[in-house]
Amino acid sequence: MLSDAAVVGGFPQPWRPWTIAPDATLNAASSLIVPVAVIVLLMGISPAERLRMPVVMLCVVTASTLLALIQASVGSFNHPFVNDTVGQVGGIFANRNHFALFTAFGCLLAPVWAVLGGRRPGWRAPVALGLVLLFALTILASGSRAGLGLGAIGLMIGIFLARHGLRRELRHAPRWAFPAAVAAIILTVAVVVIISVGNDRAVAVSRVFIEEPGQDMRSRGLPTVLTMIREYFPFGSGFGAFDTVFRIHEPFPLLKVTYFNHAHNDFLEIVLDSGLPGLLLLLAALVWWAILSVRTWRDGSGDNDVHAKLGSAMLLLVIIASVIDYPARTPMIMACVVIAGLWLSGWTTARSALPTDE
Repeated sequence: MLSDAAVVGGFPQPWRPWTIAPDATLNAASSLIVPVAVIVLLMGISPAERLRMPVVMLCVVTASTLLALIQASVGSFNHPFVNDTVGQVGGIFANRNHFALFTAFGCLLAPVWAVLGGRRPGWRAPVALGLVLLFALTILASGSRAGLGLGAIGLMIGIFLARHGLRRELRHAPRWAFPAAVAAIILTVAVVVIISVGNDRAVAVSRVFIEEPGQDMRSRGLPTVLTMIREYFPFGSGFGAFDTVFRIHEPFPLLKVTYFNHAHNDFLEIVLDSGLPGLLLLLAALVWWAILSVRTWRDGSGDNDVHAKLGSAMLLLVIIASVIDYPARTPMIMACVVIAGLWLSGWTTARSALPTDE
């Protein structure tokens, strides 16, 4: 299509860059400073500090959630550093789906934090339960439909990873105490969620029934995105060029006052951006995650490999979220992906115990 411009103008075909939008591709390349910086910084910390990373991440998620509570309470909070939508609950993110994914990390981390390092839960157990309830209610208030599933998956995996610590705590109790405790945790979360829905505070649940899936730009724009992939394959249109390329191919029925900034399916957008090389690299990354995850969950036991399992679970949540959005393109999720990848690769010492602070 771009080559026709020279023909129509009567000029010889000039040399063109591989990407349709060179400035956007340069901007996309510049964003990689975030994961590179995270890797450099993490490689310089001590083994004890590496083992404390889940606690640090949980604190950051909690801080983001508290900011979201301010947004939910005042209704018109305008974040000065984030290009967010006023009145929308998004914490430190401009996109509520990205915020819900980040909060789902908290649902995963909180139960594990209570028993991390083989210690007794003690006061951490009720605090972890309170954090889970906070995260669940915030996801409901965010309006993210995807966040409902991501939060539930994160919580289930978190409880599963914390099961050994809970069993140790209840080792002198009757055999029925452990399943009863797990059921009580799940029931408590379910009751709080039901109360939130009953009081019309669960925006995410309301959006499931109010918005018609056929009116969502994700589904309406999908045929155009697939056409673009076929046209630019196998070389791709260039990283960061989606907005520019989509405007070239955008059909009249999809025209509106706002613009379609991404494909809202990061797997499709990667193939569109980078063609066959990107597809092969994407498949290699997914295979790497799958092989190490199977090895970690099959061979690991107890608390020794909890970091690797956390990394596997976090990447799973990112993979699921990427089917309907583009979370890994945001700096904070980029950093989380790097941390999760390092955990999964065995970056932390497998058999080191986390020193307690008691």
